[in-house]
Amino acid sequence: MVENWEKFLLPYTQAVEELKIKFRALRKQYALNGIETPIEFVTGRVKSVDAIKEKAVRRHVDLDRLEQDMQDLAGIRIMTQFTHDIYKVVDLIRERTDMVVLEERDYVTNSKPSGYRSYHIVVEYPIQTTQGEQKILVEIQVRTMQMNVWATIEHAINYKYEGDYPDDMVDKLREVAELTFKVDELFQEMHQEISESQHALRNHTKKDELADEGFNF
Repeated sequence: MVENWEKFLLPYTQAVEELKIKFRALRKQYALNGIETPIEFVTGRVKSVDAIKEKAVRRHVDLDRLEQDMQDLAGIRIMTQFTHDIYKVVDLIRERTDMVVLEERDYVTNSKPSGYRSYHIVVEYPIQTTQGEQKILVEIQVRTMQMNVWATIEHAINYKYEGDYPDDMVDKLREVAELTFKVDELFQEMHQEISESQHALRNHTKKDELADEGFNF
């Protein structure tokens, strides 16, 4: 049984704050290097005590085993502009040496029955405390901004109905989820077309410059 929640959750707060700084810095490094960043926004949170207790009851988790059995006490959310950026971020996380990937769940390719889409990664992240190193489990969710809007609204509806949706609400949520995914696909196609046009223009301009200098093609 947790006797002091503030003390128990402090390492999780530290982990979230450190990871927010690191991922936001990564985004800035892309910008300073003139490279298109796959990271659009980074947020994070530590689960509230009430939410922890509710989930522990719902999932039959012993409060003495929260550190081992509840993987999302600390959560980081990374939003991207395009679907393919999700997998770029996932690769970045896999390559990092300051955390260890323990589990991955791809709900982007394989959406949940509700229509929910996101990529979940559980990592083990070490923090330094006055008692030495402590390894914290953190769930990182990577999704597009459109997916995040859907998930935010679905969460609010779920709270209102306490998870017991009317049938027509379930159908509407799935329909909106599919429309959201279609919007993501269209945005990605548009982005790809623009990138290819810009690449072709740069090549054409380079050839013109070389031709002016006396090179033949």
